[in-house]
Amino acid sequence: MSTHVPMLDLHRQFASIREEVLPAVERVCTSQQYILGPEVTELEREISAYIGCAETVACSSGTDALWLALLAAGVGPGQAVVTTSFSFFATASSIIRCGATPVFADIDEKSYNLNPVSVLQAIAKARSQNMRATAILPVHLYGQCADMDALSAMAAEHKLEVVEDAAQAFGATWGVGGVGGVGGNSHKAGALSKVAAFSFYPTKNLSAAGDAGCVTTTDPEWGARMKRLRNHGSPKRYLHDEIGWNTRMDSIQAAVLRIKLRHLPTWNAKRRDIAHHYTHLFQQAGLASPQGPLVLPTEDPRGYHIYHQYVIRAPRRDDLRNYLTEKKIGSEVYYPIPLHLQPSLAYLGCQAGDLPETERAAAEVLALPMFPELREDEQETVVGRIAEFYS
Repeated sequence: MSTHVPMLDLHRQFASIREEVLPAVERVCTSQQYILGPEVTELEREISAYIGCAETVACSSGTDALWLALLAAGVGPGQAVVTTSFSFFATASSIIRCGATPVFADIDEKSYNLNPVSVLQAIAKARSQNMRATAILPVHLYGQCADMDALSAMAAEHKLEVVEDAAQAFGATWGVGGVGGVGGNSHKAGALSKVAAFSFYPTKNLSAAGDAGCVTTTDPEWGARMKRLRNHGSPKRYLHDEIGWNTRMDSIQAAVLRIKLRHLPTWNAKRRDIAHHYTHLFQQAGLASPQGPLVLPTEDPRGYHIYHQYVIRAPRRDDLRNYLTEKKIGSEVYYPIPLHLQPSLAYLGCQAGDLPETERAAAEVLALPMFPELREDEQETVVGRIAEFYS
């Protein structure tokens, strides 16, 4: 059995596609077209076909993708966006960058995604404070889609846009009837609302060789505007219709992503196999609730979970993590400090206790090693060490 289990090993993935990636990078270098260009155009076309959307706008990071998506949805100064506090900081900072105010709703204790009941309360809160709520920003956390049935219906009733933060969910789906996340009434994350943002940060399930992101949209006009915004608001050289930013994707990232996109369905399927094997091992070891100490991930039957992360709830979480570190087993906490309790967002007036499910999750969740090349003996080592800790 392996004695060292990394949280993520990108070397293994690269080894499996090295002979595809290096010629693609050389092709870009030979072309000398390093910003946007044919590689980016082809990536946008291929992502649109994969997601099932009208337009894809490639950009330089997932954070910029969120900013572009929010601007396309009409979010601006004096407005409020209802979102989750249990997410990476970019979810909130992108709203603030638009001049708007994030209003946080609590999460569902099983999926860690937005709780629709709490979203409704947050909409009412924003309006009670004379803020005009204009959008709901759900995060498809850990690779599982938020309850888009409830959130979409709520948005329609209150005349709000839905902006998906799908940074962790490339290939996840929502809707029943599909096989392997495809077909039936299912649609992929990124096509569940009018606009969605993705990150291709190197740790993501679809990852670039650096920073990169994209926005998908069902509205060609929104897509055209975002393509202007990513290039200083310019439809053609030296003409600037509005103030945008420099958030263009470079061609090498696009070339790498095009290779990886071809492998993504297989990699996502492997992630699901690994997740289900983890669950089997924990149950076999008597560690799963209600008998055992751990709460394991759950899958909403309406969606296709791609397990960007395999996240357990663990008593004495920090002690367990320290123990795993001592035993050379990787782990991570996503996320230890909720956004509503971040020092830089204190001006929003949130207090500890405002979002109890979010705060409880922040104290209990632990992400275990998860990547498509993870071996079964490594999983056995992880579960064995956790069993030792609780014995």
